[in-house]
This record gives sequence, C-alpha cells and structure tokens, in this order.
Amino acid sequence: MTTKKFIPALGYDFLSDYYDLAIKLTMPEKKFRNKLIDIVNPIGNEKILEFGFGTAQNIILLKQRFPNTNVQGLDIDPKIKSIAEYKLSKASIYAELFLYDGERLPFEDNSFDKVYSSLVFHQLDKVTKLKCLLEINRILKPNGLLIIGDWGKAKTKWMRVTFYLVQLLDGFKTTSDNVNGFMPNYLTDAGFSEVKEIDFINTSIGTYSYYKAYKN
Repeated sequence: MTTKKFIPALGYDFLSDYYDLAIKLTMPEKKFRNKLIDIVNPIGNEKILEFGFGTAQNIILLKQRFPNTNVQGLDIDPKIKSIAEYKLSKASIYAELFLYDGERLPFEDNSFDKVYSSLVFHQLDKVTKLKCLLEINRILKPNGLLIIGDWGKAKTKWMRVTFYLVQLLDGFKTTSDNVNGFMPNYLTDAGFSEVKEIDFINTSIGTYSYYKAYKN
C-alpha cells in the first residue's frame, strides 16, 4: 500500500514528538478541546470517527467524559499513531485506531453517525481537502453530522499576523484557504448541507473556528 505524501504534525516529521507541547504553549488547550467535544456531544449508541486523531488527545478527553462512546480514529501518519497508541494505553483507554493511504477511507458507506476533525484540514491542499470531505460524506449515515475544528478566517488583524507562524510551519499553499475563510465553501462543494461556522476561539497564533455540516 502506497501512502500519499502528507504534512506531519508541526510541518516536519522530527517535530511530531513536540506536538503536544506546542499546542499547550500556543493554544488554550483545555478550552478548545472541551468545546469541540461539547459540539460532538455523543448520544446513545452513536458510532463516531475522529478524522486525523493526532496524538489522541481528543479521543482521550472524549472517552473520559463519555466512557461508553464508540469512537474510532483514522490518521495517515504511522509515527503519530504510535504516539497515540502509547498515550491511550497509558490512560487505560481503548479506541480502535486506523491508518489509511490518503485515498479511499477504509470504511463502508453510511458507517458513522458523526465524524469530527481538529487541526487537519489546514494541512491539506485544495484537491485533498475536497477529496477527504467527499469521502467523509460517503461514510457518514444519512443526516450524519460533521464537525471540524481548525484555523479559520482571522477575526482581527492581529490574529492574521500571528497566523503567519502556522503558515511558515505548515505551508502557505495549504493554509491560505483556511485563513481566508473558505472552509464552508469546501463543505458545500462536497455535498454537505446546513454548513455553518458556529463558534471560534482566538489563540496566540490565529483564530480556531468550529464548523458544522450535515450529510443530505
């Protein structure tokens, strides 16, 4: 299986081990993660996927708050998967983690009630953004919910200036559409409905926005 070229956490593979520390230093971690889980709001027997689980911080928090939730994770980075598995084991939390090749997601049509993602789409180029959203649309059940937390349109001039740090690490090519506020356009183009930016948090390195959309 050939894995599509991807941008690692923090832009470079050797920095992946420092990802959690970077988040703690630059973002209100507890606030933005808890707000994300608030929006996901697991109910009953829902089957939920995190697209781009990273170091599993969101999965750990979700399982701590909602222990019986059926949550799975998908990522493209083998190194980050190893970090995530270690952290889950250390926290005595079980969740299935999958790797994929950057093309078709390894799940059947209509598999999940909800999919959420955090700080992933700003690392994807235009074609890959849309391709991933189309695949997420495919694996969601009818009326399924997609929640994305990621860098959005800067709410102040200072937020735009500080976001240049993210762009220097992750690249201007992939991040420009995020900071220009185009994520809702991609969601609409991928066939989602009721697309909304429902909230945001200004951080020390940019505006982190929350988007919701439903599968038709």
